[in-house]
Amino acid sequence: MTITITEDKELSYPEEFNTIIKDIIEYSIDYLKCPYECEVEVILTDNDGIHELNKAERGIDAPTDVLSFPMLDFSEPADLSIIEENPNEYFNPETGELLLGDIVLNLDRVKSQALDYGHSEKREIAFLTAHSMLHLFGYDHMNDREREVMERTQDDILNKRGYTRDYE
Repeated sequence: MTITITEDKELSYPEEFNTIIKDIIEYSIDYLKCPYECEVEVILTDNDGIHELNKAERGIDAPTDVLSFPMLDFSEPADLSIIEENPNEYFNPETGELLLGDIVLNLDRVKSQALDYGHSEKREIAFLTAHSMLHLFGYDHMNDREREVMERTQDDILNKRGYTRDYE
């Protein structure tokens, strides 16, 4: 498994964030029963960095908390049968790992949302990582049914790893 965490600029954040991000990514892959070794790129940024990316990639002229760029186009969440149709398209030829996609986390929003929701920044980074991992596996929240399924799944992942609202 390859999890690469980089900063798009010099940022100050607790080193434990890297451990939490990797823990949630690894657990999400196992939880969703993905049988492949996977590759995920995580980019840490701030409001300005994610604002630029959100505008360029989505045409939204505002910062957001997290962006997800999945490499697979799922017909159903976590249904990996798409890989069987064209396996060469989805694996890194050098490592043989499944290319899940990229996650961009806004550390400014991690701080502000942790305050807004009354939990720790560590819990917020876990939440945003779990949320983004589900997007990489084809989950979405465009309607109430999708949102409910996604929220239940991310809550289950967070609770099973111990990242509850009272996590310090």
